[in-house]
Amino acid sequence: MIPRRIQPTLLDLARTFPVITVTGPRQSGKTTLCRMAFPHKRYVSLEDPDDRRFAMADPRGFLRDLRDGAVLDEVQRTPELLSYLQGMVDEDPSPGRFVLTGSSNLALGSGVTQTLAGRTGLLELLPLDVDERCELAPVDDPWQAVWEGGYPAIHDRRVPADRWLGAYASTYVERDVRQVLAVGDLVAFQSFVELAATWTGNLVNLSALGAGVGVSHVTARSWLSALEASYLVHRTTPLLRNLGKRVVKAPKIHFLDTGLACWLLGIRSPDELRRHPLRGALLESWVVSEARKALANRGVRAHLHHWRDPRGREVDLVVDRGQDLLAVEVKAGETLHPSFFDGLERFAALAREAVPPPPDGVRAVLIYTGDRRQARSAGLALPWREVQAAGFAREGA
Repeated sequence: MIPRRIQPTLLDLARTFPVITVTGPRQSGKTTLCRMAFPHKRYVSLEDPDDRRFAMADPRGFLRDLRDGAVLDEVQRTPELLSYLQGMVDEDPSPGRFVLTGSSNLALGSGVTQTLAGRTGLLELLPLDVDERCELAPVDDPWQAVWEGGYPAIHDRRVPADRWLGAYASTYVERDVRQVLAVGDLVAFQSFVELAATWTGNLVNLSALGAGVGVSHVTARSWLSALEASYLVHRTTPLLRNLGKRVVKAPKIHFLDTGLACWLLGIRSPDELRRHPLRGALLESWVVSEARKALANRGVRAHLHHWRDPRGREVDLVVDRGQDLLAVEVKAGETLHPSFFDGLERFAALAREAVPPPPDGVRAVLIYTGDRRQARSAGLALPWREVQAAGFAREGA
């Protein structure tokens, strides 16, 4: 079993809320995490037909049998159970009674937020971050890390990444997401997911994305929202703080697991990725994914942005940490060059002139594929392996 960095946050929430809900993509390790964190709680999987039938036919009797609490796995399979659970925890709001897990934010999200509002602590468990992955098997090649991605089975069970991800795409992308959306044209949807992978790390144009598979921009928006809600992609929004200049307002999309993106792009080895024209964009998406994992592990909502002006000057990732801004530039180069910091310097200068400026200013970080940490006047250069040292979440958050 893989120790997860989110576990202390999970245990902390269990001391406050009567219900804790852990969501995330299928196979990210939610069941393993919850059973490790709460080894003495009864475990019930609602994927099991008998337990699911009992919960649906007699929800009061089902929950009465679990009055001392339980881990309820894949609870999105019986969303109507949440209303009965609400009444149960209102009668006895003892903290940490129930732990719910769900693989689909599409099916589970609205039910939890509406029915259990104020009663449940919410956490997202994403695939392994680079530090968790390296505790299992150290990796020295950034392109291997990007190509394999972070799904636990690949690293814990040593399953070949391309074989596992191919099966994952079939069972999760083609079955789970399609069923929730009730997509009629399976071929078009499969093509859409593959085409979306070519946009990772780039500004997204919904009309072009839809036209690429023969659907309207309205359908493209709906399908992209579904991929985001099911933890396949993340959209960073443009930073719209008043920096005194016009900014490009298109969002960027990033696959949350670059291994899956590589598989969808037909990249079948780290060496192929090293030579691929999208390697820089995939590296950027990998860093964005690491940022979201760092924040999710602390139970912090991700405020992830990017910045680009009409002249093409940009910063790949801007994390709004409240009192300050963390500006992150990503470069697929092993040797530092002064030009790598150009966007960071321009962004920091504009932030200082903003009205009002960020109270604690801008912290600039460059992530690159080299292996040396260097403190430059324009910012801190971190090797890819130390990406989690960038400080995506402020201390104390």
